[in-house]
Amino acid sequence: MIDAPDATSTRPYLIRALYEWCTDNGFTPYVAVAVDDSVQVPREYVKDGEIVLNISLDATSSLKLGNDFIEFKARFAGTAREIMVPVSQVSAIYARENGQGMVFPLGLPKGAKTAPSSSVNLVSVPDGAYVAQSEDKVVQLTSVESDRRNDEPNDQPDPPRPASTGPRPALKRVK
Repeated sequence: MIDAPDATSTRPYLIRALYEWCTDNGFTPYVAVAVDDSVQVPREYVKDGEIVLNISLDATSSLKLGNDFIEFKARFAGTAREIMVPVSQVSAIYARENGQGMVFPLGLPKGAKTAPSSSVNLVSVPDGAYVAQSEDKVVQLTSVESDRRNDEPNDQPDPPRPASTGPRPALKRVK
């Protein structure tokens, strides 16, 4: 029997499941990635140490959602780029159209240690509801209202833009 510390991470499996759910329902899957030296992305699109990537079939080619890396080719401003993201750096996967998805805790910096009993449980709660046990981290996924302009080219994975009216797209972490 495999002990929990020796078990394979659930993160790549959850990413694949949510990716499949998005594509099956006609949604556009986006991943938010915490960028460090292990992430191979165009640095000019990184903002505040994070990049949001459109990983839909229309925006990528040769997409591989592996257990260790997400790899694909995509065009940024018309230039083809090879993208490689360690699964451990994916902080969220969600549908652009409605914001439904999952937020993941980022790993500790190299050399840092954590107690084996520490855990993070992520749950989706309806607006205004908050019920958590002492160790739970509650993530509230709010609805997204997209105002993407139809005249923009779709060759670049753009993050959702804030709407000028109505609620702003957001993943909200409630502690």
